Amino acid sequence: MSRAADALLPVNSVLGAVLAALLVAAAGVAAVARLTGPGGRSHARAVGTAGLRAAVQLAAVSYVIGWVVRAVPLLLGFLLLMYAVAVWTAGRRVTGNRTWWWAALPIGAGVLPVVAALLLTGLVPVRGIVLIPVTGILIGGALSATVLAGRRALDELASRHGEVEAGMALGLLDREARLEIARPAASDALLPGLDQTRTVGLVTLPGAFVGMLLGGASPVMAGAVQLFVLVALMAVQAVAVALVLELVARGRLHRGGGPGRPAGEVA
Repeated sequence: MSRAADALLPVNSVLGAVLAALLVAAAGVAAVARLTGPGGRSHARAVGTAGLRAAVQLAAVSYVIGWVVRAVPLLLGFLLLMYAVAVWTAGRRVTGNRTWWWAALPIGAGVLPVVAALLLTGLVPVRGIVLIPVTGILIGGALSATVLAGRRALDELASRHGEVEAGMALGLLDREARLEIARPAASDALLPGLDQTRTVGLVTLPGAFVGMLLGGASPVMAGAVQLFVLVALMAVQAVAVALVLELVARGRLHRGGGPGRPAGEVA
């Protein structure tokens, strides 16, 4: 495996220089094109910071994983840390108020049953070297779906609040009126996963497939593992989007400054 991996992407000074050049290019394009996020903040700085953070975090995780896989308590603690970071990241991306912690529900409800089923059926052993990457992929998918669904749903409610009030005037309950407006927008969060699954093998060869091949597995086994990952991700993301939509419709997850504000209103 080591020889195959080294042949594909040797870890040396050349790799470092190329990564630095790509990061500078990405930040430069974001700056020149004036790509901005909420509040008009430039994404150029965010791109650079994200790249540097990724380098530091991956370096740390590379050492930590070799340590935590030796004992089940350490392994469970590391998985809980992954989950907590995902909840914080997703929740703060969706809203800046105290309702961010509700992101724990869609991420946990999507990931936990799938991981439990894998462990109970023996498809994935209770070993860190296997459980950590599988759980990480699922948590990452749930995080992305939660962020996309939450932001799209709240943005839609904020821009179309008059339609929500019109629905309520026609006799719909508050939750029902919000669902009618937010559901199509939140459902778009499933599109990246659907497109990735539809085009796998034709447009891209995802990481699990490539990793299995580098590890010496047969193409058939690598394809089976990748298929499992993609189907599991679709299940996790469908649960996450459905729960985010429900939380937004019930006003649990919102951007308002208080209980009197509508769920999608920006304070």
